[in-house]
Amino acid sequence: MIFSILIVDDHPMTVDSYINLLSENNYQNKTPDFIKSYNCEDAYNKINFYLKQDITIDFALLDINLPSYKKANINNGTDLALLLRQRFPNCKIVLLTMHSEPLTVDKIIKSLKPEGFIAKSDINFELFPVICKKIMEGEIFRSPTIIESQRELFKKNINWDNHDNHILILISEGVKTVNLPDYIPLSMSAIEKRKASIKDQLLQGKGSDKDLIEKAKKLGLL
Repeated sequence: MIFSILIVDDHPMTVDSYINLLSENNYQNKTPDFIKSYNCEDAYNKINFYLKQDITIDFALLDINLPSYKKANINNGTDLALLLRQRFPNCKIVLLTMHSEPLTVDKIIKSLKPEGFIAKSDINFELFPVICKKIMEGEIFRSPTIIESQRELFKKNINWDNHDNHILILISEGVKTVNLPDYIPLSMSAIEKRKASIKDQLLQGKGSDKDLIEKAKKLGLL
């Protein structure tokens, strides 16, 4: 029996390090099959190849920041994770990141619900295989930095849903309000209402988009 593990990171040495660390784990008498990938396009193709071969991907380690595959609208590790959720619903997904901005973390957790979400600064060679083994056995794991990032939202009494988070993140990336319906499945009027609510909470309703983003960054949300 095979236990397939997809590892995607744009640094080949990092991928090899993960494989070395996980090679010693016990896979319940199954043989680990490590699938290496360094960008979204290659990972996308391998996910679909395994699906066509009727071979399950059981576990995935995905860096969030990856070279994109624009043709398939796969822009990062989060998009790959969503694809895996569709193709292999029982696959346990672990996201690894160098970033821990509260809104981004909250958006990922709400939209994807990964089995593991780890800030790279929180792990070392000893902890990593232990954490992965626990996730493989059914535990949900959030590393300390990710947990603290979520607490920051609670401290600021911010309880937006995924659409609200996405609106603010897109505006911070330079997307104009008129174009937001291209990214979010809501009407323009619904987006305007949500945006007004966000401004009410952060700016007491007054200020430009630039002011909104500056305030969000000052609060550590972006």
